[in-house]
Amino acid sequence: MTLYRPRSNPPTSHHSKRDPPTSNDGVHRTGFPRETRAVSRISEGERRLNVEPQVSIVVVPRERFSLARKGLERLLQHTALPFNLIYVDGGSPPTVQRYLRTQAERKNFRLLRTDHYLSPNQARNLGLRLVESKYLVFLDNDVFVTPGWLEALVECADTTDAWVVAPLYCVGDPEPETVHMGGGRVHIQEDGGKRYLSQRHDFAGMPLRDALPHLHRQPTGYAEFHCVLAKTEVFRRLGPLDEGLPAVYEHLDFALNVREAGGSIYLEPRAIVTYVDFPVLDLRIYFSPFFLLRWSDARIRRSIDRFREKWRLSEDDPALPKTYFGFTRYRQGYLRPLRWRGGPLGRRLSETVLQPLEIGVNRWLINHFPRPEKSERDALLTAGLPPARIQG
Repeated sequence: MTLYRPRSNPPTSHHSKRDPPTSNDGVHRTGFPRETRAVSRISEGERRLNVEPQVSIVVVPRERFSLARKGLERLLQHTALPFNLIYVDGGSPPTVQRYLRTQAERKNFRLLRTDHYLSPNQARNLGLRLVESKYLVFLDNDVFVTPGWLEALVECADTTDAWVVAPLYCVGDPEPETVHMGGGRVHIQEDGGKRYLSQRHDFAGMPLRDALPHLHRQPTGYAEFHCVLAKTEVFRRLGPLDEGLPAVYEHLDFALNVREAGGSIYLEPRAIVTYVDFPVLDLRIYFSPFFLLRWSDARIRRSIDRFREKWRLSEDDPALPKTYFGFTRYRQGYLRPLRWRGGPLGRRLSETVLQPLEIGVNRWLINHFPRPEKSERDALLTAGLPPARIQG
């Protein structure tokens, strides 16, 4: 992993330009004073007063890199509140890698780069290591924010003392059009000595203009990791996010942990974020290595098994196969036109031949993915990051 840091004035020491400062542990770093570490949207007055922003935003890859540029531009354009920006780039293609490195130098933010793909929780935990502010926001790289979003989330957390605050999640291109989730409910119910998962999205699929009059700040069951604000103290209490959930259920696991520890989760609908669905026949996405790995059969199954064991769910819980087939169909989205428009024969061909074939091909491809040469710990130490998840 490479840690890109913004340019700073050359240190006034005996080191030459070709001989960067070396710490006691022998790690070479492009150093800069602690007071000037990477910050976005901070005025000169605040710099002079040495006022540290109370929010850090950690951007991570979700399932593609094609919207990384637009997402970053919207973030910088529509966020007025001062914040620290930590951008985690897990294996983006060369064009995106060059763009992010250039922007990190120009806009003065921290960029963490690995040459291999990361699961979302791996990426979030890497960014978490650098967070020192009161609040942090996890933001997916394909999410577009809207004006005032961060102010609304912080104001809600300050007012309610919530551990976690969720915005109103929408789908649109690029402006929000349809509600994806305006709050949600999740709980584990017991029946006859067995435990079952129950969850739902509120206002899902409703046009935004119709949903807004019915939405207000209120407690909610969970937030999604498209965008979520949390107190940094939460991770000192609970520890890092569970990297044993590489594909699904990571948001429900986080919410259940927060609530079990006595924390509260709020919905703040004045904060609106949106992500862009991609066309059904955009084969560039469906057959991109990152997408195939992100939603691979192995990772979906591993996540479900881990979540079931962790929360002691019954093996016959109907929510588990529903999740498996739902995300498998998502990965197989390019087959949808055949199922929808191919009539009975098309649906039968898809369900009995093409879908099982795709699962087998996906398993073969994932087994032949190149493995990172270094362990994550070695990569972090090479970059000069501390082994601890978060410094308390």
